Amino acid sequence: MRRNLEGYLFIAPSMIGLFIFILGPIVASLFISFSDWKFTTGFSGFVGLEHYRNLLFEDGNFWLVFKNTLYYTFVGVPLSITMGLILALLLNRNIPGETLFRVIYYIPTVTSAVAIGLVWRWLYNPEFGLINSILRMLGIQGPGWLSDLNWAMPSLIIVHIWQAMGYNMIIYLAGLQNISSELYEAAQIDGATKFQLFRYVTFPLLTPTTFFLVVTSIIGSFQVYTLIAVMTGGAPAYRTAVYVYHLWSVAFQQLKMSYASAMAWLLFIFIFVLTLIQLNLSKRWVFYG
Repeated sequence: MRRNLEGYLFIAPSMIGLFIFILGPIVASLFISFSDWKFTTGFSGFVGLEHYRNLLFEDGNFWLVFKNTLYYTFVGVPLSITMGLILALLLNRNIPGETLFRVIYYIPTVTSAVAIGLVWRWLYNPEFGLINSILRMLGIQGPGWLSDLNWAMPSLIIVHIWQAMGYNMIIYLAGLQNISSELYEAAQIDGATKFQLFRYVTFPLLTPTTFFLVVTSIIGSFQVYTLIAVMTGGAPAYRTAVYVYHLWSVAFQQLKMSYASAMAWLLFIFIFVLTLIQLNLSKRWVFYG
């Protein structure tokens, strides 16, 4: 009994933190999503599914930010994963400066998102930014980038790709180094070309790595906030406002905590269902051989 008590005492700080800072807020947010609760007035009674109904059938901004998030995710994630794979293939060779290049490409992953946003906002500045300055030297009039309705979201996606491809590269490098060289040797003896080696050996054996990156990258992209807040604040015309940024705005600018809690649970349900779909589809294309 004494040994058990000692064990409970050792895990008590972590368990208390888990209940107070994680499980407690999760349960509270579910409770609040079915009620009318504001910072200014507090709890004013239960409203049932009213917030969820308003979000799905009446709130135009909800569907706007959801569409923006889908655009950000399903353009940015495939491109960042593809760039990570290309970099991994190029750096999985014995070339001079290989380690230095790996470090350079990985640095954006561990750099503060706030710092990245500030630097890229300066680069995108239409008047004195480096990108438009170079374009002017070439006789090209650069766009307004973050202030242009057509270029704002692609500009953010470019930053996302630049930031994420280093992490994807490292994960792919780990996957490449786990592929046995004997498989390549056997294929080469059979006369396989470099493209055939990639198509029939490398790519199939990287499908578990690709699946992991797809799932985690999609989840992460649906939770993006910092880049949007630092670089655009949802402008222009809310074209760059994504789901979590809008959720934050509803909760901490409009002070509608119950409405924001309903948004959070809808996001959880969507990500959960999307992940289940990916898990089921993975049986068709992921090879664990």
